[in-house]
Amino acid sequence: MAELIEKYQSKKEIRYYKNEKPLGTPENWNEAIRKANGTWIKIMHNDDWFASDNALQVFYQNIQQHPSAVFFFSAFQNVEADTGKKQMVKLSYTDKKLFESNPYHLLKKVYVGNPSCTIVRKDLDIWYDKRYKFIVDFDYYIRVIQQTKMPVYIDEVLLNIGFHSGQVTGYTKYNPAVQLPENITFLNEQKKDILKDVVVFDYYWRLMRNLKIDSKEKLMSFLGDIKPNQKIIFIINFEKRIPYFMLRIGWVSKFFMLIAYLISIFRFQQ
Repeated sequence: MAELIEKYQSKKEIRYYKNEKPLGTPENWNEAIRKANGTWIKIMHNDDWFASDNALQVFYQNIQQHPSAVFFFSAFQNVEADTGKKQMVKLSYTDKKLFESNPYHLLKKVYVGNPSCTIVRKDLDIWYDKRYKFIVDFDYYIRVIQQTKMPVYIDEVLLNIGFHSGQVTGYTKYNPAVQLPENITFLNEQKKDILKDVVVFDYYWRLMRNLKIDSKEKLMSFLGDIKPNQKIIFIINFEKRIPYFMLRIGWVSKFFMLIAYLISIFRFQQ
């Protein structure tokens, strides 16, 4: 890489840095942001690439059209490395309205792709949380939205997102040793009554169900010193009364989730 950069340094203003010690995901992203000296930050993961020759220009044009905006993201296309299979990801009208109504919808659906799909102002002074691996993207997006305003969506596929089995998201998605500490820490750092939001409640309902967490003891075996919200314990105890095969049926699980949610509203007065 160093040799390749050196080849083009006389033609383009390119700076190359190599960390003395690996920083890991996502601290490596933060370090790149610290070293950047431009107004805007455009992260590109090494397995992603622009979908067209003018993709970066489209980002720039949108910045010019929305001078007060600080966060932009575009539609994208997933590309499987092994098969070449492609899947376009765009926001429908309903998606856009749901996302605008409540940024916590990011917990249940990929409304914003990975950081390659975004461009943000450097002076935000908001950083990716190095404690996280799997939830690092939506944690960052939610904090940006909470501290600024809703991002501008560009309804054009500007990025190809490469997918392969060795990615961090692949080996952390169903790993309770990663998912539980991250998600409970994230929950604890939101406002006190956040589980009154049915979108958030539903997310944690599905998380406990999918990871088959059927007791407080099992949950704590993955959390260490992290203390779970009492509503999380309530969710676990509620779910364990329902046969697991029924919880795996979508509409049945949703029905019981809504009952549990309504009961929790009355039981946990905050």
